Amino acid sequence: MSRSPGEPTDAALLCAVADGDRGAFEVLYRRYAPWLAARLQARCADQTLVDDVVQETFLAVWRGSAGRFQADTPDGDAAGWLWRIGSRRLIDAIRGHGARQRLATALGRLRSRDEPSAEDTILLRIEHGDIADPLRRLSPELRAVLQATVLDGLSTRDAAVLLGIPAGTVKTRAMRARRQLRQELA
Repeated sequence: MSRSPGEPTDAALLCAVADGDRGAFEVLYRRYAPWLAARLQARCADQTLVDDVVQETFLAVWRGSAGRFQADTPDGDAAGWLWRIGSRRLIDAIRGHGARQRLATALGRLRSRDEPSAEDTILLRIEHGDIADPLRRLSPELRAVLQATVLDGLSTRDAAVLLGIPAGTVKTRAMRARRQLRQELA
């Protein structure tokens, strides 16, 4: 995230938070909470769940994760570090609150949109090679698996939880999507 000159670095804020500095925590929260919420909303249509996950993420930071920041991320990428905490908490929340129901709600919301998601737009506008049409021809189930595993970088197990399907189904759909894309691009 961008910061103004004179504002503390993310690493400095996290060190201060680890020492119990509430002011540093507030600055960190204002700097990253909207960004984290937007990223999580792209993966989950349930706004209440997303809000809860953002709060749980920052609560974890306050309760002691900030002290492990330097050990967990030697490169000092606070955004990536917060995203890992938040995405794991989202997956845990989905596991505990009926993944199939949330997936149906999310898919219904996605289907009712007039505009494609940012990920779909990026995939459909790839300029290197003619891949937009083959991607459009993939079934929604195959595209969802590609988005979870390729764009979002989730493991097979985490993608299975997010999509509400068995891990074996994720592997099969990913294999089918790759095979279909290879055939159409050959």
